[in-house]
Amino acid sequence: MKAVIVFYDSLNKRYLPPYNSECDTIAPNFSRLAERSVKFDNSYVGSMPCMPARRELHTGRYNFLHREWGPLEPFDDSMPEILRNNGVYTHLISDHLHYWEDGGSNYHTRYSSWECFRGQEGDHWKGVVGDVAIPPVVKVPQNQQGNGIASGWKYDWVNRNYIKVEDDFPQTKTFNAAVDFIRTNHDSDNWLLQVETFDPHEPFYAPKEYLDLYPEDYDGKHFDWPRGKSDETSEEIKHCQRNYKALVSMCDHNLGKILDEFDKYDLWKDTMLIVGTDHGFLLSEHGYWGKNKMPYYDEIANTPLFIYDPRLKKFNETRNALVQMIDWAPTLLSYFQQPIPKDMLGKDLYETIKDDKKVRDYALYGTFSGQVNITDGHTCYMCGAVSGKENEVYNYTLMPSHMTSRFSIKELSSAEYVDGFSFTKGLKLLKVKSKDKYGVAPFGSALYDLDNDPNQLKPIEDKELETRMKEELVKLMKENDAPKEQYERLGIEMEHN
Repeated sequence: MKAVIVFYDSLNKRYLPPYNSECDTIAPNFSRLAERSVKFDNSYVGSMPCMPARRELHTGRYNFLHREWGPLEPFDDSMPEILRNNGVYTHLISDHLHYWEDGGSNYHTRYSSWECFRGQEGDHWKGVVGDVAIPPVVKVPQNQQGNGIASGWKYDWVNRNYIKVEDDFPQTKTFNAAVDFIRTNHDSDNWLLQVETFDPHEPFYAPKEYLDLYPEDYDGKHFDWPRGKSDETSEEIKHCQRNYKALVSMCDHNLGKILDEFDKYDLWKDTMLIVGTDHGFLLSEHGYWGKNKMPYYDEIANTPLFIYDPRLKKFNETRNALVQMIDWAPTLLSYFQQPIPKDMLGKDLYETIKDDKKVRDYALYGTFSGQVNITDGHTCYMCGAVSGKENEVYNYTLMPSHMTSRFSIKELSSAEYVDGFSFTKGLKLLKVKSKDKYGVAPFGSALYDLDNDPNQLKPIEDKELETRMKEELVKLMKENDAPKEQYERLGIEMEHN
């Protein structure tokens, strides 16, 4: 048995023809994929953003209630490592720069082998000491916290000097390497290939041939790295959206290479295929670009997901069951006939792929220190922190690393050594004071009717429904052994805990 994961970053399902027949994105291979797989309409994120989602891919459980962005913990069950230790060869091919930073530094080493391609976003890749030429821009991108220029701003312009034609692009190199792996190993058995690209994450830098698919008359300033509030002119917004669509079309082209190999070697007979993303992306909807500094509207949280299972051979079908990233690990372990660790709370999706069997009534999702959200696929409740409690949040970890740095001496000097949780395998943990990372607290709480208001344009007032959603939220938090202060921060401890 074999499996291939194709993993994108920041892929908005509303820009894909299989999910939105009215979109003008040129993506024939995503349509081709939908015809050869099962398409999930209610796939939701769990922990945001990039590396927290990848921790879920490995561990099959939520990350965001206990810890921010960081490495795998010593007590974590890692799906690719479990497979590797039980005779399944696992190979990672990625251009995702965060694997090579402090906060993602031990994920790739869980695989049997791995290879990487440099140059995405602000990857500190080429050594250029002096200033680099940067054209006039609509807006200099801010970091995710919104309190300074994005750290990769200069380095991205350094990198672009070395990425000119399609073959130079990290995405191209990543998928070409995936094709090489398949051609080398298609006759072998018991392997998992995970091929992932940082695209279509911002900046929306794509080769000319994909930009030319979307002709325009724009003659304004450079704009392909949007962040924060969308207060640009309508022409600038359309220009940036056009650049995103061009990058999605490039993703589609490279997806086609994988599908071609499936056809060429008839991998459909014995190879599982999972195609998805860590999260979506706001493209000026709700007045914002990106993620994290705003509520997790469905443009971010409700993600595209396609699965083909060779045991079932289900083609061109749609599933409505509520599924999440935490389900990928148990699904793959079960597929390779490996037991699912007790600490994995995700579900094997075999029966869901087969006939849309429900695996959960509610899904929990969010980011560390942000709103805690819950949905049943029909209603969404975003639960915000109580005023004055926004910063009552702690990291619980044995791997004290942030995204691009170690925890500081100051942070660790006040850390406590405390009892762990149900999933930490008897280990005690460092409890380190943190704070609201993204300033999302002013948005408060909100309730949305997704059936009648799928674009989440107008929150509803329904106290009875809100109470029920809070009760279900508490149930899921208890199931995930959430820290006590999370209930207090959200103002739900006394009423519902």
